[in-house]
Order: sequence, then structure tokens, then C-alpha cells
Amino acid sequence: MGVTMGFLAFLVIGALSGASSWIFYPGSTSGSKPGKFLVVMLFGFIAAASSSFIGQYTGFFHSGQMLEWLTAIFAACLFGVIYSALAK
Repeated sequence: MGVTMGFLAFLVIGALSGASSWIFYPGSTSGSKPGKFLVVMLFGFIAAASSSFIGQYTGFFHSGQMLEWLTAIFAACLFGVIYSALAK
């Protein structure tokens, strides 16, 4: 069992999902700092990597399956929306 999707793939998925949830979340974006934007991208990366690890550990899917990608994208978006809702 291992994470074969790779560090770079999790980084890209997490950053894009977190950034898009920050941008498209309805609400006031005036006065938001770039640091918060980077934190959302970091949370997206952590969520994508952890969802893949947890899914493989529990046997929900194997490494490299499409479900791994979908759960990584969903988890990154979810964490980004939750953080941006609490930060705004």
C-alpha cells in the first residue's frame, strides 16, 4: 500500500481545489489577505493527501483508481469551503 499518485499530483489537486473554493465561495472577498489564500491551498493539499491515505488504509479503493482522484478533489474542495466560510 502506498501513495503512488504522487506528491506533485496532490499538490496540484489540493491547490486548485482549495483556490477555486476560495474564489467561488459566495461572500465578501474584500480585505482578504494573500496569506489566507495560501493557507486554503495548503489545506487543500493536506485534505487531498489524507483522503487518499485514509481510503487506501481502509480498503475503500486501491492506489491509482479514479475513486482516489475523486475523493482527493472532493476532500480538498470541502476543506477549502469550510475554511473560507469560517475565515470570511
